[in-house]
Amino acid sequence: MGESVERLWHPEEASGLSRKDRAPGRYLAYVPDELGGRLPSLGAEAQGAAEDALAVLARADERIGVRGRYLNHLLIRSESISSSWIEGNRVTPKRLAIAELLHQGPRQALDVVANVRATEAAIAELADHRRDITADDIVDLQHVIEPRLERGLRQEQNWVGGPGWSPLRAAFVPPPETEVPRLVADLARFVTETGGNPVVRTAIAHAQFETIHPFIDGNGRTGRALIHTILRRADALRNALIPISAVFAGDTDAYIAGLTGYRADPPALDEWVIGFAQAAEKAAGNAVRLAEDIAVLDREVYDRFIAFRRDRGLNPAVPRRDAVVLRILDTLASDPVLTAESVSTRLSVSPAAVHRALTELAEAGILGRTKDQRGRLVCWTADRHLALVALTERSNRVGGEDTRGRKPRLGPALPEVSQLGVRRSSSTTRGNSPGL
Repeated sequence: MGESVERLWHPEEASGLSRKDRAPGRYLAYVPDELGGRLPSLGAEAQGAAEDALAVLARADERIGVRGRYLNHLLIRSESISSSWIEGNRVTPKRLAIAELLHQGPRQALDVVANVRATEAAIAELADHRRDITADDIVDLQHVIEPRLERGLRQEQNWVGGPGWSPLRAAFVPPPETEVPRLVADLARFVTETGGNPVVRTAIAHAQFETIHPFIDGNGRTGRALIHTILRRADALRNALIPISAVFAGDTDAYIAGLTGYRADPPALDEWVIGFAQAAEKAAGNAVRLAEDIAVLDREVYDRFIAFRRDRGLNPAVPRRDAVVLRILDTLASDPVLTAESVSTRLSVSPAAVHRALTELAEAGILGRTKDQRGRLVCWTADRHLALVALTERSNRVGGEDTRGRKPRLGPALPEVSQLGVRRSSSTTRGNSPGL
């Protein structure tokens, strides 16, 4: 349980503010208690939900297995798209992948690319349980996500939500800036520890981070990136990155209500842990489905390519296993947007050989061509693989269901059926997915 501190709002620079926002007044900033290292006691229902979620995550991780090496980037993309929708950015998987490869595009897409890289960096840099996590590590993570801002913890009061630009009308006011260094240092110690149920530790750490709101911007994305770090540090996940926060985007009202309950007096900690555990189960089911769908799609794409070569009378119909064109096919899941230069560098083959292979795949209907306003070729895209990312992102929003008959409240449109190549079951599933 925390405490509320009374503060005075009297903006020094009021130009551009509305009359209501210029008005001085007193407001309450919430200061949470420090976490320490140990996990708090939970009720039987919350503890059971966390144990169930941990088992589901472990089974999903095992089923995905080594496929997680290529699947993780797709899952992070899916989660980053959902995160962007929570924060008001509108971006599609295709636009995101193009911006990631070409390092250019709409600011919204570039922001999401930064989130993808930050999440991967968090896992690579911080997931080693043999090292301690410090406040500086959390600062570094946020700076990767928001490089336009000056590095460091906030030096002023911020607030969340509300109809205007004033803490007097905010939905939530985090702790004063003077409390932030102490609270972030405590959070870093809590994240460093690996004892107890990792789902419980992750749920609490995420809620505590969002409560502290230690940065001027990028708090939501940084807090969601920490989720993966904690689960990997605790060895709850070894192969896959399960996009738990993507499920939050499906019901932002419930997500915000859960955080509000976490800050209540007394805290609704059990309810928050139960909601987090349910989101973990739903995300795990969708991650497994994405892995299975990609495996099916990869086989279909390969068969389609061989049939194309046979119809053209090309000899041999089945290229050698080390042929450039097959090496490209093998990596479409992890690299669905390509240029001749990027593939040439990645596979260490000549640009001319890569261009021939990409052209053949386009003629076979496996790759699409993306051109600029002048009609110049910009890149090739594996649209069916990108469509699966979009479908997974949508499925996370509606809680693990098939999305044919139910449109999420927020998020990109349903991909064209012709792009998918595979369809998900029309039956709806909630909670544990079949087979998990």
